[in-house]
Amino acid sequence: MFHVGGARSALYNWATARQRGGKFVLRIEDTDAARNREEWTEGIISALAAVGISKADPAFEGPYFQSENEVRHREASARLHEADLAYYCDCTREQVTERTGSQQLGYDGFCRDRGLGFEAGRALRFRTPDNGATVVVDLIRGNPEFPNSAIEDFVIARGDGSPVFLLANVVDDLDEGITQVIRGEEHLSNTPKQQLLWRALGAEPPVWAHLPVIVNEKRQKLSKRRDKVALEDYLAEGYLPEAMVNYLMLLGWGPKDDVEIRPYAELERLFRVEDVNGSSAFFDVKKLTAFNGEYIRALSVERFVAACAPWLAAPQAPWRAEAFDPALFATVAGLAQTRISVLSEITAYVDFLFLDEPVRDEASWAKAMKEGAADLLRAARRRMADAEWEAQALKTVLEETATEAGLKLGKAQAPIRVAVTGRTVGLPLFESLEALGRERTLLRLDKALAELV
Repeated sequence: MFHVGGARSALYNWATARQRGGKFVLRIEDTDAARNREEWTEGIISALAAVGISKADPAFEGPYFQSENEVRHREASARLHEADLAYYCDCTREQVTERTGSQQLGYDGFCRDRGLGFEAGRALRFRTPDNGATVVVDLIRGNPEFPNSAIEDFVIARGDGSPVFLLANVVDDLDEGITQVIRGEEHLSNTPKQQLLWRALGAEPPVWAHLPVIVNEKRQKLSKRRDKVALEDYLAEGYLPEAMVNYLMLLGWGPKDDVEIRPYAELERLFRVEDVNGSSAFFDVKKLTAFNGEYIRALSVERFVAACAPWLAAPQAPWRAEAFDPALFATVAGLAQTRISVLSEITAYVDFLFLDEPVRDEASWAKAMKEGAADLLRAARRRMADAEWEAQALKTVLEETATEAGLKLGKAQAPIRVAVTGRTVGLPLFESLEALGRERTLLRLDKALAELV
């Protein structure tokens, strides 16, 4: 699944590339066969498309597959070995620990000058400079320095000759002409090693930008084991792609005029990676939901109806397929649009129209059907039987019923609403009654009365 942090990184890369007339390069790093499936690649591409990063756009390049470039990876490791910038090592982790006396200390350089050649089981290690420091040019974090003496001679090829990720990544970046890398800060610790490889291969490294980590309400890094992090899950729940894009763009960055809700074209024009805040960014689901509500209310009714479609049919909808009436839904869609913040909420707002019996919320029933409720239902039912079946006329009927019972209209509505819709919260009552129709409304009032008597 496509992590929301990955989606944010992709959007920042996309905005930067398009601003400068450059290319956004998608590379599938698929050398780990256990974590690589064709459908997962398609999932990444479709998730990117959902947030507006489309293969059809001239700014999009790829996808490239890391596994298809293995010959170049092996050539690079051979070049580094021939230039004495890398050496073979046959040490085991246990041997290193025995020599250093600690499992936390890195490799001790034991094989640096042994002159070992390639042999199955021997790893190839990069010869890190003994002195000086590696400076990372980072648009967000300044120019952090890493003493070379603190960087161990790291492995660049495994015992079977296959290159590890660090080397493969650098070779691919070189081959694909990468000039800027915008990625999560968890990769910052790898960056000095990658820069050393870039320069060892005779090239200047790209400009880096390491984005702040995204955290939950407890200030813990978002985790797929603990938090809802998949972009697809949010879209499936009914968050609009436009709202997700708007919100994700603001996770660590914001326009200088502090206007947050605005179309992507404006966000792209205003975005500068140099202005991203280096502090962790809080993924506030409540704020995202509020954004989504604003975007829902901004839709035309026609677009809102179309957007609701997945939640009006099986498996999301609880009613029989033949019971759904698109024309009837259209009559109340505008009323629902002003009330929901996530599209999946639409089902509970309109299910009373398409189910044979409303879904009863027992807490709502217990609260509304107290002493006197039966008398109110009976009086309202008597007046409604002959009333004009139109929202304003039905409101007048209930106002008269409430006055007769010595109640305010709000108090009188509750038993009627629960009897007809099953809940105390929903669409405006009188428009709901008009949509449901006289026959079905009276039948539900009769059933409620039968239970109360």
